[in-house]
Amino acid sequence: MRLCSAIVGEQAGPLEHDIDKRWVMAYSAALGELNPEAVPHPLFPVCYEWPVSRSIRELPALGPIAGLLVHAQHELVIHRPLAAGQVVSCTVRIVSARQRAPGAFVVYRFEARDAGGAPLTTSDFGALYRGVRLDADAGEPAKDAAPTTLPLQPIGEIRIAATAAHVYTECARIWNPIHTDAAYARAAGLPDIILHGTATLAYSISSVMKKWKVEPAAVRRVACRFSGMVLMPSTLSVSAARDGGTIQFQTLNDEGNTVISRGSLLLE
Repeated sequence: MRLCSAIVGEQAGPLEHDIDKRWVMAYSAALGELNPEAVPHPLFPVCYEWPVSRSIRELPALGPIAGLLVHAQHELVIHRPLAAGQVVSCTVRIVSARQRAPGAFVVYRFEARDAGGAPLTTSDFGALYRGVRLDADAGEPAKDAAPTTLPLQPIGEIRIAATAAHVYTECARIWNPIHTDAAYARAAGLPDIILHGTATLAYSISSVMKKWKVEPAAVRRVACRFSGMVLMPSTLSVSAARDGGTIQFQTLNDEGNTVISRGSLLLE
């Protein structure tokens, strides 16, 4: 499969969303957390980012290879804390396409603003289209998550239920059949349905926040590299370390393989 770098610059939106309490609480519930105060999880922005990307993901150049997409890298900057009841306007633009050994690495940049136009969040979603060849590199140089520099120590385990991907799909309102349709996932070259990368990241962030009693509003940046797939059911283990306002972490699956590397939180 080949991909033309002319996709760089394609954009969509704005698309508006009401961050209602039901959505916020449902997202927390998908992670096994009660959230009666409806305080958005730091990774909640992925919920309103997904819908606006649909028109780009279905472009003639990208639609036929949608099943080859895996979430490879993520960086989220939170300019101001979110709150239930806000109306968010989100846009997306493809800012980079680079050839990597496993396939074409494409970066989707999501920008969200409040009703007054002030910035809320900016995310770089790094998508790897497995086995796809680019005609040429284009756009911004692709950034990579910063290497881990702190000595990480185990902080806890996360049990992932067999139904986790289905529950996360409905609660986050993120629909991709590689997470729920076994036949589709296998046709795309996967061993079975896999857990969303953002779900694995959100579980890991929650574990880190509990360890150091971090409030969601204190998180200003999240970054990581997705290094492996999570099948279900499974048990994940998180290791982390903190230095002031920086927390670094990694997550392993129950076979000891890394599924999230170079994880980091930056606190205010």
